[in-house]
Amino acid sequence: MNQNKETVALFEDKVRENLVSFLQHKGVLDMRLPECPDVEERWGEIAREYLPDGAREFQNYPVVSLGWMMFIGMAMARYWDVDWLMYSQRHDLYAGMRDIRGYDNMDEAIVEEVLGYSGDDAERISSLAAECASRVYSLLTHEHVEPGTEAALGCYIAALHQLYLAGMMIELNALGYHMSPMD
Repeated sequence: MNQNKETVALFEDKVRENLVSFLQHKGVLDMRLPECPDVEERWGEIAREYLPDGAREFQNYPVVSLGWMMFIGMAMARYWDVDWLMYSQRHDLYAGMRDIRGYDNMDEAIVEEVLGYSGDDAERISSLAAECASRVYSLLTHEHVEPGTEAALGCYIAALHQLYLAGMMIELNALGYHMSPMD
Protein backbone atom coordinates (compact mmCIF):
# COMPACT_ATOMS: atom_id res chain seq x y z
CA MET A 1 0.00 0.00 0.00
CA ASN A 2 2.77 2.45 0.87
CA GLN A 3 4.49 1.58 -2.40
CA ASN A 4 1.29 2.58 -4.27
CA LYS A 5 1.17 5.92 -2.46
CA GLU A 6 4.84 6.56 -3.26
CA THR A 7 4.31 5.60 -6.91
CA VAL A 8 1.35 7.96 -7.17
CA ALA A 9 3.16 10.82 -5.40
CA LEU A 10 6.21 10.49 -7.65
CA PHE A 11 3.98 10.32 -10.71
CA GLU A 12 2.05 13.42 -9.66
CA ASP A 13 5.33 15.33 -9.20
CA LYS A 14 6.43 14.21 -12.66
CA VAL A 15 3.18 15.39 -14.22
CA ARG A 16 3.37 18.75 -12.46
CA GLU A 17 6.96 19.36 -13.52
CA ASN A 18 6.18 18.37 -17.11
CA LEU A 19 3.10 20.58 -17.37
CA VAL A 20 4.64 23.60 -15.67
CA SER A 21 7.77 23.43 -17.81
CA PHE A 22 5.73 23.05 -20.99
CA LEU A 23 3.32 25.87 -20.13
CA GLN A 24 6.13 28.21 -19.13
CA HIS A 25 7.89 27.42 -22.41
CA LYS A 26 4.63 28.25 -24.24
CA GLY A 27 4.54 31.59 -22.40
CA VAL A 28 1.17 31.03 -20.70
CA LEU A 29 2.65 30.72 -17.21
CA ASP A 30 5.11 33.00 -15.47
CA MET A 31 8.13 31.60 -13.67
CA ARG A 32 6.37 32.31 -10.38
CA LEU A 33 3.18 30.27 -10.46
CA PRO A 34 -0.16 31.82 -9.52
CA GLU A 35 -1.92 30.40 -6.50
CA CYS A 36 -5.59 30.36 -5.60
CA PRO A 37 -6.32 28.42 -2.41
CA ASP A 38 -10.08 28.94 -2.85
CA VAL A 39 -10.08 27.04 -6.15
CA GLU A 40 -7.51 24.51 -4.97
CA GLU A 41 -9.70 23.66 -1.96
CA ARG A 42 -12.58 22.70 -4.27
CA TRP A 43 -10.48 19.98 -5.96
CA GLY A 44 -11.82 17.12 -3.82
CA GLU A 45 -15.43 17.99 -4.49
CA ILE A 46 -14.84 18.48 -8.22
CA ALA A 47 -12.91 15.20 -8.46
CA ARG A 48 -15.67 13.21 -6.73
CA GLU A 49 -18.27 14.62 -9.09
CA TYR A 50 -16.12 14.18 -12.21
CA LEU A 51 -14.71 10.72 -11.57
CA PRO A 52 -17.75 8.66 -12.68
CA ASP A 53 -17.89 10.51 -16.03
CA GLY A 54 -14.14 10.76 -16.54
CA ALA A 55 -13.37 7.14 -15.65
CA ARG A 56 -16.17 5.89 -17.93
CA GLU A 57 -14.79 7.88 -20.86
CA PHE A 58 -11.13 7.09 -20.20
CA GLN A 59 -11.19 3.66 -21.83
CA ASN A 60 -12.23 4.94 -25.28
CA TYR A 61 -11.28 8.62 -25.03
CA PRO A 62 -8.37 8.97 -22.58
CA VAL A 63 -7.17 12.36 -23.83
CA VAL A 64 -10.70 13.77 -23.57
CA SER A 65 -11.12 12.33 -20.08
CA LEU A 66 -7.91 14.05 -19.01
CA GLY A 67 -8.29 17.27 -20.99
CA TRP A 68 -11.77 18.10 -19.77
CA MET A 69 -10.33 18.48 -16.27
CA MET A 70 -8.01 21.21 -17.50
CA PHE A 71 -11.02 23.11 -18.85
CA ILE A 72 -12.74 22.65 -15.49
CA GLY A 73 -9.72 24.17 -13.73
CA MET A 74 -9.89 27.15 -16.10
CA ALA A 75 -13.60 27.58 -15.43
CA MET A 76 -13.07 27.46 -11.68
CA ALA A 77 -10.45 30.22 -11.93
CA ARG A 78 -12.88 32.30 -13.98
CA TYR A 79 -15.65 31.72 -11.44
CA TRP A 80 -13.24 32.82 -8.71
CA ASP A 81 -12.44 36.01 -10.61
CA VAL A 82 -16.04 36.85 -11.55
CA ASP A 83 -17.90 36.28 -8.27
CA TRP A 84 -16.38 33.77 -5.89
CA LEU A 85 -18.78 34.76 -3.13
CA MET A 86 -21.63 33.42 -5.24
CA TYR A 87 -19.83 30.46 -6.85
CA SER A 88 -18.24 29.30 -3.61
CA GLN A 89 -21.73 28.62 -2.24
CA ARG A 90 -22.61 26.29 -5.10
CA HIS A 91 -21.89 22.60 -4.75
CA ASP A 92 -22.92 21.61 -8.26
CA LEU A 93 -20.27 23.46 -10.24
CA TYR A 94 -19.09 20.43 -12.20
CA ALA A 95 -22.66 19.36 -13.03
CA GLY A 96 -23.42 22.91 -14.10
CA MET A 97 -20.49 22.95 -16.52
CA ARG A 98 -21.25 19.47 -17.86
CA ASP A 99 -24.92 20.19 -18.34
CA ILE A 100 -24.46 23.31 -20.48
CA ARG A 101 -23.98 21.12 -23.59
CA GLY A 102 -23.35 17.65 -22.18
CA TYR A 103 -20.13 15.84 -21.32
CA ASP A 104 -19.03 15.35 -24.94
CA ASN A 105 -19.14 19.10 -25.64
CA MET A 106 -17.99 20.34 -22.26
CA ASP A 107 -14.75 21.74 -23.71
CA GLU A 108 -16.58 24.02 -26.14
CA ALA A 109 -19.16 25.01 -23.53
CA ILE A 110 -16.50 26.06 -21.05
CA VAL A 111 -14.33 27.82 -23.62
CA GLU A 112 -17.18 29.76 -25.19
CA GLU A 113 -19.77 30.22 -22.48
CA VAL A 114 -17.77 30.27 -19.25
CA LEU A 115 -14.43 31.69 -20.37
CA GLY A 116 -15.89 33.83 -23.16
CA TYR A 117 -13.30 32.91 -25.80
CA SER A 118 -14.13 32.81 -29.49
CA GLY A 119 -12.34 32.48 -32.81
CA ASP A 120 -8.56 32.18 -32.66
CA ASP A 121 -8.51 32.57 -28.88
CA ALA A 122 -10.89 29.64 -28.46
CA GLU A 123 -8.85 27.52 -30.86
CA ARG A 124 -5.60 28.44 -29.10
CA ILE A 125 -6.84 27.50 -25.64
CA SER A 126 -8.46 24.29 -26.90
CA SER A 127 -5.26 23.25 -28.68
CA LEU A 128 -3.22 24.01 -25.58
CA ALA A 129 -5.48 21.85 -23.40
CA ALA A 130 -5.39 19.03 -25.94
CA GLU A 131 -1.61 19.15 -26.06
CA CYS A 132 -1.38 19.10 -22.26
CA ALA A 133 -3.79 16.17 -22.03
CA SER A 134 -1.82 14.26 -24.67
CA ARG A 135 1.41 14.85 -22.77
CA VAL A 136 -0.14 13.62 -19.55
CA TYR A 137 -1.63 10.58 -21.27
CA SER A 138 1.82 9.74 -22.60
CA LEU A 139 3.23 10.00 -19.07
CA LEU A 140 0.43 7.72 -17.82
CA THR A 141 1.07 5.07 -20.46
CA HIS A 142 4.80 5.10 -19.75
CA GLU A 143 4.25 4.73 -16.00
CA HIS A 144 3.68 0.99 -16.48
CA VAL A 145 1.12 0.56 -13.74
CA GLU A 146 -1.25 -2.35 -14.18
CA PRO A 147 -4.67 -1.21 -15.44
CA GLY A 148 -7.52 -1.62 -12.98
CA THR A 149 -5.28 -1.49 -9.93
CA GLU A 150 -5.29 0.92 -7.02
CA ALA A 151 -2.03 2.40 -8.34
CA ALA A 152 -3.57 2.97 -11.79
CA LEU A 153 -6.57 4.76 -10.30
CA GLY A 154 -4.26 6.80 -8.07
CA CYS A 155 -2.14 7.86 -11.05
CA TYR A 156 -5.25 8.78 -13.05
CA ILE A 157 -6.56 10.95 -10.20
CA ALA A 158 -3.10 12.51 -9.74
CA ALA A 159 -3.04 13.34 -13.46
CA LEU A 160 -6.49 14.92 -13.23
CA HIS A 161 -5.40 16.93 -10.19
CA GLN A 162 -2.41 18.41 -11.97
CA LEU A 163 -4.45 19.20 -15.08
CA TYR A 164 -7.03 20.95 -12.88
CA LEU A 165 -4.29 23.03 -11.25
CA ALA A 166 -2.65 23.77 -14.61
CA GLY A 167 -5.97 24.96 -16.01
CA MET A 168 -6.50 27.15 -12.96
CA MET A 169 -3.01 28.65 -13.27
CA ILE A 170 -3.16 29.44 -16.97
CA GLU A 171 -6.56 31.10 -16.62
CA LEU A 172 -5.40 33.14 -13.63
CA ASN A 173 -2.38 34.19 -15.68
CA ALA A 174 -4.62 35.07 -18.64
CA LEU A 175 -6.79 37.14 -16.31
CA GLY A 176 -3.74 39.17 -15.28
CA TYR A 177 -2.88 37.57 -11.97
CA HIS A 178 0.89 37.62 -11.99
CA MET A 179 2.66 36.63 -8.80
CA SER A 180 5.49 38.93 -7.86
CA PRO A 181 7.47 39.30 -4.66
CA MET A 182 6.27 41.97 -2.23
CA ASP A 183 8.83 44.58 -1.20
